[in-house]
Amino acid sequence: MSAAVRRVGLTVPFDGIPLAELAPLAQRAEAAGYTDLWSAESVGYDGFAPLAVCAAVTKEIRLATGIVNPYTRGRTLLAQSCATLQDLSGGRFVLGLGASSNVIVEQWNGIPFEKPLRKVREMVDYLRPVLAGERGDGGFKLPAPPVAPVPIVLAALRDRMLRLARDKADGAFTNFIPISGVPQVVGAFAAPEKELGCRFFCFLGDEEEALARAKRSWVAYGTVPVYTEFFRWLGWGEQVDPIVEAWQAGDRKKALELAPEELVREIFVLGPIEAQRERLDEFAAAGIGTAILSIACPPDELPAAIDAYAPR
Repeated sequence: MSAAVRRVGLTVPFDGIPLAELAPLAQRAEAAGYTDLWSAESVGYDGFAPLAVCAAVTKEIRLATGIVNPYTRGRTLLAQSCATLQDLSGGRFVLGLGASSNVIVEQWNGIPFEKPLRKVREMVDYLRPVLAGERGDGGFKLPAPPVAPVPIVLAALRDRMLRLARDKADGAFTNFIPISGVPQVVGAFAAPEKELGCRFFCFLGDEEEALARAKRSWVAYGTVPVYTEFFRWLGWGEQVDPIVEAWQAGDRKKALELAPEELVREIFVLGPIEAQRERLDEFAAAGIGTAILSIACPPDELPAAIDAYAPR
């Protein structure tokens, strides 16, 4: 990436790579010049274990959850997890915190997905003093505060959560953003002095095949209510609404057929590696300071891909 991108990270763990084989890839990423490793927590490993593996074998790279949520973990447990990772990493941990979605919270975990803005705000307000070594509401106190302050970055898609990130957190972390929507997100965040990161899904290989895979991925996300509202907020409602209608009616095939190629191409990073690097530079120029790459490729091609995407 160009100098416009202040930080370049990778999403861990990698698809198809067992957690027991993550360590040498984390070391490879650090040696290649990546600044960050951000975990993903959805259908695979939890958000903390991969970072613990990486912390043990790296020295300088920043380690962040991308993201964990305040519904499925109690506030005390989350504080303990943050303190543990900060101690284990020697002060390199960042808490990426977000509301997640009704699918993960309510459908999968059986927890009501209610008042996400308030839930995130309350968790931040609880964690700040507790992670600083103070006694929290309810009486919990860490035996010793973390070795360094724990930065908090909030997952944010639309204006209210972006403003909360601006006012309460050290940065914002967004996802599935089309290049045309970056100015709207940057404007709503309105905090040029703070970190604004985004996860980018990068597909290597034949472009048409990659586009088909990207469409499938987009439909799976775009029909989740929090993302549907995000795309409506960005002005894509006319294209998105028929897809949601088909999906909710159980017609997955029609939903996929309706996936708007223009929007998918704006979000996903496709094509030859140099073209992908140029697209990432466009996002950086538009205001994304931290690029977190999620590389889609066969496991045996991953080491070469890590090198290919490495910062220059």
